[in-house]
Amino acid sequence: MTDQVKRRGFWAMRDIPTVVWLLLTVVSTIVHRWVPSPMWLMLHLLLLGAVTHAILVWSQYFSFALLRSAATASDRRDQNIRLILANGGAVIIVTGVLTAIWPITLVGAAALIVAVAWHGISLYRRTRASMPGKFGRTIRYYITSAALLIVGAALGAWLARGDSSPNLVIAHALINVLGWIGLTVAGTVVTLWPTILRTRADEHAATGAARALPVLAAGVLISALSAAFGWLPGVSAGLGAYLVGLVVIGVSLFRAARQKAPHSFAALSVGMGLVWWAGTVATVAIGAAVFAIAGGGFAALDDLFAHVVPFLAAGFVAQVLLGALSYLIPVVLGGGPSPVRVGTAGFDAAGILRVTIANAALVVYALPVSSLLRVVSSVMYLFAMASFLIIMLRAMRAQRRAKASGAMLTEPGRGPIVPEGEPRGRRAGQAVAGLLAVVLVSAGVAAADPISMGWGSAATGDADAPVQTVQVEAADMRFTPNRIEVPVGTRLVIEITNTDATQVHDLVFANGVNGGRLAPGESETIDVGVITADLEGWCSILGHRQMGMTMQIVATGASASESGTGSDASDRAEHEDDHGTHAGHDMSNSGLIDLMAEPGEDLKPYDAVLPALPASDSPMTHEVTLTVTDEEKEVAPGVTQTLWTYNGTAPGPTLHGRVGDTFVITLVNDAAMGHSIDFHAGALAPDRPMRTIAPGESLTYTFTATRSGIWMYHCSTMPMSAHIVNGMYGAVVIEPEDLPAVDRSYVLVQGEYYLGDHDGGVVDMDAMAARNPDLVTFNGYANQYDHAPLPAKVGERVRVWALDAGVERPSSFHVVGGQFDTVWSEGAYSINRAEGTGAQVLPLAVAQGGFVELIFPEAGHYPFVSHFMIDAERGAHGIFAVQE
Repeated sequence: MTDQVKRRGFWAMRDIPTVVWLLLTVVSTIVHRWVPSPMWLMLHLLLLGAVTHAILVWSQYFSFALLRSAATASDRRDQNIRLILANGGAVIIVTGVLTAIWPITLVGAAALIVAVAWHGISLYRRTRASMPGKFGRTIRYYITSAALLIVGAALGAWLARGDSSPNLVIAHALINVLGWIGLTVAGTVVTLWPTILRTRADEHAATGAARALPVLAAGVLISALSAAFGWLPGVSAGLGAYLVGLVVIGVSLFRAARQKAPHSFAALSVGMGLVWWAGTVATVAIGAAVFAIAGGGFAALDDLFAHVVPFLAAGFVAQVLLGALSYLIPVVLGGGPSPVRVGTAGFDAAGILRVTIANAALVVYALPVSSLLRVVSSVMYLFAMASFLIIMLRAMRAQRRAKASGAMLTEPGRGPIVPEGEPRGRRAGQAVAGLLAVVLVSAGVAAADPISMGWGSAATGDADAPVQTVQVEAADMRFTPNRIEVPVGTRLVIEITNTDATQVHDLVFANGVNGGRLAPGESETIDVGVITADLEGWCSILGHRQMGMTMQIVATGASASESGTGSDASDRAEHEDDHGTHAGHDMSNSGLIDLMAEPGEDLKPYDAVLPALPASDSPMTHEVTLTVTDEEKEVAPGVTQTLWTYNGTAPGPTLHGRVGDTFVITLVNDAAMGHSIDFHAGALAPDRPMRTIAPGESLTYTFTATRSGIWMYHCSTMPMSAHIVNGMYGAVVIEPEDLPAVDRSYVLVQGEYYLGDHDGGVVDMDAMAARNPDLVTFNGYANQYDHAPLPAKVGERVRVWALDAGVERPSSFHVVGGQFDTVWSEGAYSINRAEGTGAQVLPLAVAQGGFVELIFPEAGHYPFVSHFMIDAERGAHGIFAVQE
C-alpha cells in the first residue's frame, strides 16, 4: 500500500506521554504530603495516565503484528487523535478531581471514553478485515478490556460527584485494574513473554489464551457487580474464576520460562509483576471468602482492598509496564540488529539489582513493621523504580549513537553478537547486593525502633524448666485472661491474639520481655521466661495501660519477700510505653513554666483569622486532606511536646462552610500509631468513617453540614482523652443562614496540656487522670496572643468564634474591657445586637461552641481570657490590640 508508514523510530505522540506521566508519578510520590488526595493522585497518574497511554499505543502495535497487517498514514493520524483525546481526558479528570469541580471531571471522562471506544472499534474492524495468525485471537483481549474501561470510566465519573461508597469504589477498581489493565496484560504476555525470553511460545499457549479470556472477563464482571451490591461471596467467586483464568495462561508462561530462564531486567520485571498480580488477587479472593463466612462485613473487605491496591499498582502494574517498555522501546526505535542490541543492553543496566531492591522493599512494606520502616522501604522501592527513567534516556541515547555510526557488533566466525545479559556470577552478585541493601537498611531502622519490631529482652531461666502455655486475647482495652497463676520455676509461654476490630495492641512485661505490635487478627507467641515471682504486664500503646489493659502474673508458691520483686519488677515499676510517657509529674507543673517568657524564635502563632466565605448561591463541596503526623512543637516558652497533629498543627486547621455544603475529608495516617477522626458537624453512622486506621493507611470521610454551629472534630481512637489532649482536635465553622458580615472574625479553640517530659514528651496519663492540666490554651500555645496580639480597630465589629475542646475544663470566654452585644451559643442567640443590654461572658461546657460580637470603643489593649481564672493563669489568655 502506498500510504503505509514505518512503525519504527521516534514518534512523539507515542513515546513522550508515558515518560511524562511516569515522571509526574515519581514527583507526586515525593511531594505527596503537600498535595490533595495523594493516594488517589499517585495511583491515577500511574494507571490512568502512564498505563492507559501505554495500552492504547502497544495494543495497536501488537494488533498489526499479530494480524499481519501494516499501519497506514490514516491509521497513524487516527491514533494521534485518540492519544490526544485520552491524555487530554486524563489531565482534565485529574484537574476536576483535585479541584472538586465535577463538570470538569465529567468532560475528561467523556473524552477518555470516546478515545477508548474508538480504540476498541478500530481493533474490532481490523480483526474482521484480516486473516489472523496463530495468536491473532488474543486481540479479543484488547477489545474486551476497552469495553470494560468504558464502564469503569463512567463509574469513576459518577464517584467523582462525591459518592464515597466503598462498594462502588471497589467495583470501579476491579473493572479498571483487573479488566482494562489485567486483560490487556494477559493478552499481551502470551506472545511477549516468550519473545522477551528469546524462546518459542508454548505450543498450547494460543489455545489456553482463547479459553482463558471468557473466564477472566466473567471473573471481572462477577466480582465487580458483587462488590457494587455488597455481596461478599460473589466477590470471592468472581476473583476465584479470575485466578483460574490466570492459571490457564500461567501454565504456558511457566513452560516458556523452563525453556529459557529469565535473566534480563525486562523478563524479571515482567515476571515479578505477574507474581504480584496473582498474589494480590488471591489475597482479596480469600479475604472476601473469610469475611463472608466469619463476618466482618463489607467494611472489612474495604480495609483489605485498601491495603492491597498499592501492591497491585506498585508490584503488578508498574513492574509489568517498565519491563515491557525495556524490551519494546529498543525494538521500535530500530536501526538494525546491532543498535537494538545496544539499546537492550542499556536498559539492562543494573537490572537485577533494581528488580531485587524493588521487590524486597515491597515485601518489607507488606509486613507488620513500624511506620518509619514503611517509609524507608517505600523510598527504596521508589529509588529502584524511578531509576528506570534515567536508564531509559541513557539507553536510547546509546542506541541512537549506534544507529548513527552504523557499526555492527560482531564476533569473528560467529556473526552478530546476541547479548545474553550480565554473566551469571555478576547477576547473582547483583541479586545478593540488592537483598543485602534492603535487609541492612531494614535492620538499621528496626534497631532504632525495636519495640515496634517486637524486639525486647530475651526470656530468662532454665531452658529445661516445665512449660505452661496460656492463650490470651487482646480486645476492648483488656487482656483475657488478665490474671495468670504460674508455679514458681515454670516457664510461661503466652499465645496472644489481637481480636479487636480496629486497634493495634502489644504485650510487654516488667522483666523486659516485649511482644510485637499486633494488628487486628494477628497473633504471636511470647516466651515470658521462667517465673520466680509476681510479674506485671501491659499494653505499651500510649494510654492503653491507663485504661486497664494490664496483666498480672502471680507466682504461686513464692515467699512473701519475693512477691512483686521477681524478674526486676521493682526496677521497672516506673517503666512506661515507648512513646516517652513517664510516671512522675514533678517536671510537669505549670508553676515551673514562665508563661511570660519570650517564645522560641521558630514559633509561628496559630492563625486565628476566619476569612469570609466566597459568595455562592448553591452548596459547595470542600475537599480537604488531613494528614496525621507526629510533630515536636513548642506549647509554652521553653516547653516542647511531641504532639499528634492534623496537618502539623494543634489544633488542626479550621474548616469553614455553610449549611448544605459537603465536606470530603481524606484522612492520611503518616504517624507512628493508629488514629481516626470524628466530625461533630456531620450526622452519619460512625462505623466506617470514624474507624481507626493504621500507619500508612487513609480513608475518606464525607458529610453534609445540615446544621449551623462551631463544631468540634477530634480523634476518636481509644483512649480518646489522650489523643485529644495530645493535639488531635479542631473546629468546623458552619455559618447560620443570613449571618451578617462583620469587619473581622476570629476562631479561638480552648485546649489543655498534661505535660510529659518538657523536652519533646507526650501527654502524661497519670496527670490527666488527676484532672489537673498544666496548661490551658487558646489555639494550642499558652499565652500566644499576648506575644502576637490579634489586631482590630476602633468602631469595627469583631466576631469571635469560641470552642471548648476540653477534655476537662469548661470555659467562660470574656474580653476584659469589652461587652458583647451578640451572643450565639449551640445554635441559638441569647442576645442579637441588642440595644441597651449585653453580656460579659460566653459560657461553654466541654465540646460546646458559639460566637460573640463586640465593638471596641477606644484604642488600647483588651485582654481576652477564660474567666475560670486559674485557667487564664495557665495560659488561656490573649490580647486584642485595638488601634484608631
